[in-house]
Amino acid sequence: MTDDSQTHLEAGISRADILKPKVTLRVGCWNVRTLYQTGKLAQVIKEMESYNLELIGVSETRWTGSGNRQLATGHQIMYSGRTDDHHSRGVAIITTKQVHKCLLEWKPVNERIIKARYNSSFAKLTVIVCYAPTEDSPEVEKDIFYDKLQELVDETPSHDVLLIMGVLNAKVGSKNEGKESTMGKQGMGEINDNGERLTALCQENRLVIGGTIFEHENIHKLTWTSPNGNTRNQIDHIIINNRWRSSLQDVVAKRGADVGSDHTLRSKDKIKTQKDQENRPTGTSYECSKTKRSRREEILPNPGEEQVYSFTEPARTRPVPLQQSSAGSWREMART
Repeated sequence: MTDDSQTHLEAGISRADILKPKVTLRVGCWNVRTLYQTGKLAQVIKEMESYNLELIGVSETRWTGSGNRQLATGHQIMYSGRTDDHHSRGVAIITTKQVHKCLLEWKPVNERIIKARYNSSFAKLTVIVCYAPTEDSPEVEKDIFYDKLQELVDETPSHDVLLIMGVLNAKVGSKNEGKESTMGKQGMGEINDNGERLTALCQENRLVIGGTIFEHENIHKLTWTSPNGNTRNQIDHIIINNRWRSSLQDVVAKRGADVGSDHTLRSKDKIKTQKDQENRPTGTSYECSKTKRSRREEILPNPGEEQVYSFTEPARTRPVPLQQSSAGSWREMART
């Protein structure tokens, strides 16, 4: 895919609100090992409904190409995979019909990353689903992944609620000295190279690793089990930007969910939007207003070009930018 983008605009549709004060949004992420198998997608939907999840980021779909379709259950799946017809890697976002009504735009970046943005009068939600290179992958492959992830974070409006979720293949450990604003002490294992890269990215962009800040039994933190059952790690993560940290109510591994994967469903049980913690005076109240209807226009993408599917909306006040973090970038870390 190239850096050129094409848009796919829908109109005549009133965009609903995905985030509302006092209303809980339940999301999760899961490496399902494959969706390229009869009945596997139906299993994922069944577990999604069992845990009342409204949005789930899926890794290792093994689907090729990119696209979106509505399922018989009413759920919507948007996916991004390889372009060489090789059934490996691949990511997707599955949502309920109600959540899909809030969709503003989505972008199938590559076989490792997919991005979507959802409407709300309170604060818009940007979701980035990842399937990162493993710890023993070549350094150049890791660099390419984190360069692209940083690019997507940079282009996300600073006022959005930003969620990065999926298989980051990163062990961040429990030692958070000098990283207190990025992680807590509830991480598992010893930090590895991927963990160093992830925490550096989070420090650079003022992000919080959700699974490290909530106290749970170890079995409810671990997200991956080796085939022989002897090794367990916490390598799947849900990350939120620090300004919306108080909206994050819990992160826990759902051990009962089963689709024949060696990864555990990673769930953020409760997301309840709270007041923006930056650039807002204490006691400020927020009012939600209905989204105005927009004009429809459709532009089909050209073959081989990067695709961005968006839905127009009225212009909003420019968000106040975040202050620059004093932490060094992950790129500087990688060079040392």
